[in-house]
Formats: sequence, structure tokens, C-alpha cells
Amino acid sequence: MTQEELALRSGVTRNVLIDVEHGRRGLLYERLFDIADALQVRVGALVEGTED
Repeated sequence: MTQEELALRSGVTRNVLIDVEHGRRGLLYERLFDIADALQVRVGALVEGTED
């Protein structure tokens, strides 16, 4: 899925997604649910992650 597709499906702008990906901003708690729904994953899958 592209950033543009995720933006359209989640209602979070592409610019916000890019900034979050690069650590320049955080997300509202509610937006995590929107993104998780768009990706068809649990919110935990987004926040648990792995350490690099």
C-alpha cells in the first residue's frame, strides 16, 4: 500500500504520515485506530514494533 492509499483509507494526510514515519511528529491516539483499520491490523501491531 502506498502512503497516498493509506492517507485516503485512514483519513490521515500523507504529509502527517511522512512526518510520523521520520519521527518529526506524533499521532493522536484516535488516529492510531484509523491507521490500524486502514492496514487491517491491531493497534498493538503498530505500537509494539521492534527495536532496530
